[in-house]
Amino acid sequence: MNRETKRLLQRQGQLDDEGNPAVGKRQPPRPPVQGGARALTDRTKPIEFLHEVRSELRRVAWPTRAETINSSIVVFIALVVLTSMIFGMDTLFSKFVLFLFKQ
Repeated sequence: MNRETKRLLQRQGQLDDEGNPAVGKRQPPRPPVQGGARALTDRTKPIEFLHEVRSELRRVAWPTRAETINSSIVVFIALVVLTSMIFGMDTLFSKFVLFLFKQ
């Protein structure tokens, strides 16, 4: 376990200051709801959902403009190369099949 993982677990309260597992009460698992549907009280309100989405999007490591452009160029080049390879193989195989069946 590396330092970053240990720090994360300490912040979550799963490890004590020395890195040993924290002793605490664990909540018992909730019984499953019949039919797979959650109770209405367990549902997240739309405003709360939007706040959670916004906070999650703040944590995303968005690529820089240069990284996005470089990735797009690599994808475009790969697309052109693979498309031309498939076109060439298709043309070659079609000519071969027509050659076989003309005689």
